Amino acid sequence: MSSSADASAARYDGLGAAELAALLDVPRVELFASATSTLDIANAIGPSAPAGTLVLADEQTAGRGRLGRSWTSERGAGIWLTLVERPEDPLALEVLSLRCGLYAAEALDALAVARIGVKWPNDLYVRGRKLAGVLIETRWRGTSPEWVSIGFGLNVAQPMIDTAIGLASGTTRRDALIRLVPALRRAALTTGLLTEEELARWAARDVARGRVVETPTAGMVAGISARGELLVRGTDDIETAHRSGTLTFAEPLACS
Repeated sequence: MSSSADASAARYDGLGAAELAALLDVPRVELFASATSTLDIANAIGPSAPAGTLVLADEQTAGRGRLGRSWTSERGAGIWLTLVERPEDPLALEVLSLRCGLYAAEALDALAVARIGVKWPNDLYVRGRKLAGVLIETRWRGTSPEWVSIGFGLNVAQPMIDTAIGLASGTTRRDALIRLVPALRRAALTTGLLTEEELARWAARDVARGRVVETPTAGMVAGISARGELLVRGTDDIETAHRSGTLTFAEPLACS
């Protein structure tokens, strides 16, 4: 992971851990110049970390996404964070990834070059290119969640690959953090399944709705359910609900 000595000396765009905690109104910030993965650190400190603890790294050397995929986390180029929360509603955990993505998209819209879209189950897109991703890991005590680690990777600068995108030119990581962290906290504290209002807000940003997909099953995306399931209408006109899997489009999203 990294060392406590690294954390005590680290600065993030000129700010130390205590300054960031005050700026973002969180109880604790663990700050690292370099870390394997902020998720690894969050899970290590999870048993004693107060709700709202934020782990931030200037770079990650082994950042990860869903299904074991790697996430490029170059030094200073984006926000690589994990937020530790202690939600009490197990039902809300079923949709936490989608809720975090939705709330983050809404919060970051003003800093993007165009309206931010959401892609089931955990990605943010702008003009057909990936902007951010969410990865959530929950630790349980019996049937109750003990804590949840909300990993979030956001490109601030434009990455060197044409399938990804950053925020608008001139945006700083501080600009984005001030908007992003409160949005993730709101998402984590919201109870229950997705409401009709949240479903409507998702639908307005859904980059998959109405598109033909190959996986998790062949058909056309009809949206998502209150439980966060992907709804796909097959060629037989039967709608199926999918709780997990990879969403693959029959044709790539158009980049502009």
